[in-house]
Amino acid sequence: MSFSSQVKNELLKNEYENRCCKKSLLYGMALFSKQFSFRRITFQSENEGTTELFRHLLKELCNIEAKIEVSPSGKSFTVDISKKNASKLMSFFGHNSGEKNLVVNFSNFSCESCTKAFIAGAFLSCGTVSSPKKDYHLEFNVSYLNLAKSFITLFNEFELSPKLITRKGYHVVYFKDSEAIEDFLYIMGAVNSMFEMMNEKIVKEIRNSANRKANCETANIEKTVKASMPQIEAILKIKKKKGLDFLSAPLKEMAQARLDNPDLSLAELAASFEPPLSKSGANHRLKRIEEIAKEL
Repeated sequence: MSFSSQVKNELLKNEYENRCCKKSLLYGMALFSKQFSFRRITFQSENEGTTELFRHLLKELCNIEAKIEVSPSGKSFTVDISKKNASKLMSFFGHNSGEKNLVVNFSNFSCESCTKAFIAGAFLSCGTVSSPKKDYHLEFNVSYLNLAKSFITLFNEFELSPKLITRKGYHVVYFKDSEAIEDFLYIMGAVNSMFEMMNEKIVKEIRNSANRKANCETANIEKTVKASMPQIEAILKIKKKKGLDFLSAPLKEMAQARLDNPDLSLAELAASFEPPLSKSGANHRLKRIEEIAKEL
């Protein structure tokens, strides 16, 4: 199941006690449906439960009987409302046939919960959200430009600032900020999905931090090994030509320590001695070994 489907299924479980909130939920679903006009209203969804909720609210609030048509593939569910009932539903939401531009009719909202129910209805109708495991993206595909703009005005009341673009004939209202998406999920009542997203974000941040640390450590090790290579080459040269016994006891001890620990930094190598050497003392011994190798 996609994360979008999960969010929508969670929204379908929300219960609205007040009639005004049910009306706002239906309004969001209808207004952002495939077609919303006095001639025809067409609601279409890939989620059967969403379509069934739309049909149920039509009957409960407006006494409009509607059938659900299933596509041949069984993946799309449609409720088609013809002219007479479309006019009835448009009037129920306070729209009139003389309107030139379709916008949100804010007079439908009697309380703050109504606004949240309306947003949930809009998401059920035309919203999608990416899995937080992959990306942070939530969007609405809106058919009418002025409707998209008035929808953004509604979000601004919640201090949310979505972006607007046009794509394939639709006006897309979208969020890409993870915190804004979390706030949005909370506002419309998808609290469990919000917590799942927050948990995924925490896991992702921990993983990214661990990867950065590992990459940093790997880079440091590579840098250390690269720096130790001239020292090791010098030691191997002495070992091959004269043997390590050719060196004084302190230099022989240093040579063997470097051969055994090519990935230790100079400070770590110095600290491995008993008693520990100073960093400059270890560096002096290694430099002397390199000088001896050059003289051979």
